[in-house]
Amino acid sequence: MDLKSLNYFISVYELKSFSAAAKACFIAQPSVSAAIAQLEQQLKVTLFIRHARGVTPTEQGEKLFPLAKQLLGQAGAIKNVFSEKPLKKPFNLGVTRGLGVARMSLLLKDFTSAKPNVELTLVPHNENVDARIILKDELQENEQYIAMWQEDYLLALPYDHILALQDSINIAQLDGLPFIQRTPCNAWNHLQDTLAVAGVSLDVRAKITTIDYAVGLVHAGLGCAFLPAYSEIIQRSDVVFRPITGLQLTREIVLAYTTSTKAINNLKRLARKHAQQLSE
Repeated sequence: MDLKSLNYFISVYELKSFSAAAKACFIAQPSVSAAIAQLEQQLKVTLFIRHARGVTPTEQGEKLFPLAKQLLGQAGAIKNVFSEKPLKKPFNLGVTRGLGVARMSLLLKDFTSAKPNVELTLVPHNENVDARIILKDELQENEQYIAMWQEDYLLALPYDHILALQDSINIAQLDGLPFIQRTPCNAWNHLQDTLAVAGVSLDVRAKITTIDYAVGLVHAGLGCAFLPAYSEIIQRSDVVFRPITGLQLTREIVLAYTTSTKAINNLKRLARKHAQQLSE
């Protein structure tokens, strides 16, 4: 059984799409389709149900997936045993603060696992880097990018706050509201401009730089905060997120790069993969 075909199968299974798998593996879609067809012929089973929006694994496909992952892992382990340990190649990845620890950790784990000879170092996004995971607003003129994640800014409130009973909050209700200011943050500047036009002022109780501390202070009841509502924090039960009527701000997180090396191409592939997984 061809290990390359199993790798294509895993990619189709994870991305639920032949075309997305082809892009992730940097090959033509017919090659992926042919590899899956060959697997189905060898195993005498149907691995995927094709439909307009992509594919769904069959019961046989579900059975094959963990076995294929295990087999490819063992093949990689065997190769590592008999190969010389290459010198580590440094890779500096610039990262903007507050992108979400959980999703970033999953992405970086996949990146370092796929490129074990890469010595990854995370640095501030404004330093000298090989690539950057940043807000789209931070792109430089010479950079290309791949869109990764997008999320709305919402008002974070303690779960027992009276405004948490409402589905949305209007601008006037923010007047005099105890608030936690997070800077630097472009969304905070937009919020301030909107409030100034409406003649509304906040009661700023704390000024911090990180989203994690802001959420912690909201939970502690110190005040409310205006934060990007990504899945890692919006699923918390101790903090409630509500939209502000008439104020719709979003942020887009991108992978930015200026050159194409093997490591960067692999990071681009994984960025597309993780972006699609979170959008499903």
